Amino acid sequence: MSIDRVATSAQTAYFLSQIQNAGSTLDKTQEKIASGKNATTYAGFGNQTQVLTATIAANARNSAYTTATKLAVTQTDLQDTQLTSLADLAAKLKKAVSDAVANNDASTLMAQVRSIFDQASGILNSKDANGDYIYAGGKTGTAPITVTSLADLQALPSVAGAFANGDLKKSVQVADGVGVSYGLTASEVGTGLMQALKDIAAFDVGGSGNFDAATSLSAAQNGFLSGAIATLTGTATDLHAVSAANGYVSNRLTDAQGSQTSMNTLYKGFVSGIQDTNMAEAATQLSLNQTQLQASLAVTSTLHQLSLLNYMPQ
Repeated sequence: MSIDRVATSAQTAYFLSQIQNAGSTLDKTQEKIASGKNATTYAGFGNQTQVLTATIAANARNSAYTTATKLAVTQTDLQDTQLTSLADLAAKLKKAVSDAVANNDASTLMAQVRSIFDQASGILNSKDANGDYIYAGGKTGTAPITVTSLADLQALPSVAGAFANGDLKKSVQVADGVGVSYGLTASEVGTGLMQALKDIAAFDVGGSGNFDAATSLSAAQNGFLSGAIATLTGTATDLHAVSAANGYVSNRLTDAQGSQTSMNTLYKGFVSGIQDTNMAEAATQLSLNQTQLQASLAVTSTLHQLSLLNYMPQ
């Protein structure tokens, strides 16, 4: 008579499968802890995969909006400084003309006019960090102001000839379906001031002009300059209005940045909730998996050591 083991082949196969399952589960838990992720492939997230990929894509778009908006804010900030400077130049020109009338002496006026032209044209021909002309209206490689001196401006048939900018204004998409236009063109900003400078220069070279020698104003000179004061008041007001509009756009962009930051936090939290491992839960699960594997190994080992001899009377 043979003495057989208590464990049958079917029981052995069953417990080996339990050991394999417990080992596989333990490996997965250890991988979660090591990687910090609940899965390393999209398939591993099961029915949450579609939500996860959609959220990641939405966050990528939001990040692109954030980068573009940051550049737009930088430009509007620069434009704010430059528009303020142009408005100050208009006010400075008005003061120079007013002083000439008040003092009945315009002998220093044209020197100031030429200086203001140089400063204004320098601002309108300014470039951004990439070397593109800010006020070029899409023609970023072409200087928007074509004249280099007050004399050149005066010689033009029309002040429009002083501008070579296009009409395209920069805009930025700050969210899905939401765009903000923030670009300005040289002609839009500088026509009024350049027209005032051209008018003064044209009068100066005319028969009643020659302000450099006008230590005492003629009636024609006094009349022209008095009219210029009113014109320059309107020019400065218009530039302040453009500056205010630019400030409004800057505020919209800043508000958009706040929304983008909030959305970035929301998206990251949502992705993390699906993707990232909860370490406290994973540590508890690891302990359970280790216990299950040890138990399976112990039971299987004990069964293989048993035979009918263990139950026969001694």
